[in-house]
Amino acid sequence: MPTSTRPCGIALGSNLGDRAASLTRASDLLQAQFGAIRQSGLYATEPQNCPPGSPDYINAVVELDCGLEPEALLQATQTIERELGRTRTGIYGEPRTVDLDILYMGSLTHHSPSLTLPHPRLHLRRFVLLPLADIRPGLILPGQSMTVRELLDHLPSGEPEPELIATHW
Repeated sequence: MPTSTRPCGIALGSNLGDRAASLTRASDLLQAQFGAIRQSGLYATEPQNCPPGSPDYINAVVELDCGLEPEALLQATQTIERELGRTRTGIYGEPRTVDLDILYMGSLTHHSPSLTLPHPRLHLRRFVLLPLADIRPGLILPGQSMTVRELLDHLPSGEPEPELIATHW
């Protein structure tokens, strides 16, 4: 494993079961594996591009310092998802107990069949940018010229505004 680390942002989402408890447990497991993390608030959000009737989400973003390579971090996040009851049926946007999406790994860009970094839709999603702005408003993501806060401020207003439900969790 490389000795150097880089800041890695991970989006957390849940819309099945005890959503807040699932995100807390996922954050705890990430912290146990990677050490100290920075956490956004928890936000209630309406489902976007999900099957009809999908329950509302709770979303957050955490940032950790990680020395893993991208595919190894992906395996680690998917292991946590499975541990917390996530099953995949292949339906896009299906409800889930927990979803962990790697948003960025420092200034690294990465493209493989299983992972693209930075996340290809991160800069378009209010439900990701808003919690990310809690912890890294001045971050400029690879391939972007604006900060996270500026990206958020320039989003079209069509996506519903997430509701802050907890600052500490």
